[in-house]
Amino acid sequence: MKRFFILYILILSFCLQGRCAGGDYSGAVGRLLMQLDTVMMHKDYYINSTEKAVSIEKEKLKNRSLTVEQRFQINKKLYDLLYVFNSDSAMVYANENFETSIRQRHPERIAEWMINKSFLLSAKGLLQESFDMFRSIDMKGMNRELRLKYYTQGAYLYSHMGLYLTGDTRLRKQYYTKETLYTDSLNAICRPGDALYLWYKGWQYKSDPAKRAEIIEQLREKLSDARFDTRTDAMNAYVMASLSKLAGNKEDYLTYMIYSGMADIRSANTDIASIEELAKELYRLGDLDHAYSYILFCQQNALLTKNRVRMISIADMQTTIWQAYQQRNQQQERSLRIYTILITILSVFSVGAFLYIYRQMKQLKKSRNQLREANALQKRQMEELETVHKLQEEANQKLQELNSQLKEANSNLQEASYIKEEYISQLFIFCSGYISKLNDYRKSINRKIKAGRYDDIRKQTGSESMVNDELKEFYHNFDMIFLHLYPDFVSDFNALLQPSARFELKDEEALNTQLRIYALVRLGISDSVKIAEFLHCSPQTVYNYRMKTRNNAVIPKEDFAYTVSRLGKIQI
Repeated sequence: MKRFFILYILILSFCLQGRCAGGDYSGAVGRLLMQLDTVMMHKDYYINSTEKAVSIEKEKLKNRSLTVEQRFQINKKLYDLLYVFNSDSAMVYANENFETSIRQRHPERIAEWMINKSFLLSAKGLLQESFDMFRSIDMKGMNRELRLKYYTQGAYLYSHMGLYLTGDTRLRKQYYTKETLYTDSLNAICRPGDALYLWYKGWQYKSDPAKRAEIIEQLREKLSDARFDTRTDAMNAYVMASLSKLAGNKEDYLTYMIYSGMADIRSANTDIASIEELAKELYRLGDLDHAYSYILFCQQNALLTKNRVRMISIADMQTTIWQAYQQRNQQQERSLRIYTILITILSVFSVGAFLYIYRQMKQLKKSRNQLREANALQKRQMEELETVHKLQEEANQKLQELNSQLKEANSNLQEASYIKEEYISQLFIFCSGYISKLNDYRKSINRKIKAGRYDDIRKQTGSESMVNDELKEFYHNFDMIFLHLYPDFVSDFNALLQPSARFELKDEEALNTQLRIYALVRLGISDSVKIAEFLHCSPQTVYNYRMKTRNNAVIPKEDFAYTVSRLGKIQI
């Protein structure tokens, strides 16, 4: 038996060695990746929002009484909505405004729309056509804003040309050198008031540690209150991530690259470099599931927009990730087969142990019968002693069973008491306080009755101020305990709502009525009648609050209550 148990322990230890490999990053980054997954799941919501805005502007174009200038401005709005979302559609409006600018003989507008067309061609991977268009732009008379746009497109074009050439190292280096020249020109004329000022300066000072640290701090301050739902936020977060990587800060690099990806998706940008780079980094960190999911997402966007440059940059990495993903799955299948064999061996040993124990029990039973027959020949005192011994044996057996049950119960209670021991005293304090207040109230009424001060009693009992004060204190205590259990509840709950419907609490507030309703839902109380009793309001009021909140959710309404019930973790 001793050898059997040693073998059993060795096999069990070998099985426990198999475990899933996770990504080499912090828990905070892991939670941000979950948020990014949620945003990706709801990408259709952001796409629909953009398509709705496009439809509104298209309807305006149907008005035949529009002037040429009005139609020009509507086309410009449509281009701004579509240029990172649907380059084909954006090109239609860019072409129309370009033709209008030519007819008007407006040099600045002609140059602007040639730059826009060059950008769209670059985004689609038509680099030769984009280069020809860009090279024919006349810079004479350009104002500073248009020159900024011109230099930005030059850097963007040569960056894509270098990215496209994977084999010709010499020519690729020449393209990147020209990209640097355009970037230097940008930095020479950009000003602090420009929307992408920090973007320009970030790339300019990426090799200067002192300047880089200064730009990082400015970006950190700028992004501290960003909602990460615009292309500007996406670009600023991207350069922040890139600078953090150069500074050796992996945590900030991953954090802001994730924020950049969120902003790209929310702004309906289909050319998402941030998620592509994030996929590559997660592959290096060992998180193959996220890496494969993200690179596949980027490939789908590249195919949708027919972006040749992006498809080429994705292809090699996707193959590498796919091979690693397949190898891991094959390794898991091999491990599963090994574990199946080991479990079979354990089952055989378990059956053998059961038969051995059963045989020993039969022999023991036989020995006891023989002993019982021998004891029957002894004196009455021995028989009585044997009876007492049997009773004691039964009692010990029951006691052992009770001890086993008690150990199991204690094990189950240990986890609960670990959490509750910190908060149960507060319940006793609240109850004791309420009892003391009731006693003081009783004494006060009794004294006034003895003194015949019935008017005072009528005023005291007719006013609801005491009840209101007690309710305020009760809700305050409830809020403090709940937020101690679930400190991230408000931020996690706001993440489920549309930006315009999120709750911004005042400094002195913990929870408001709507948050309190869903705090009770998180605690498992979903009945509106019970919630109304708790909050001292009508069930209709609770129903209205819940309906209004669900209508503002970014997730399906039918999943809202369940999702709220799973929010957060108890802080032990």
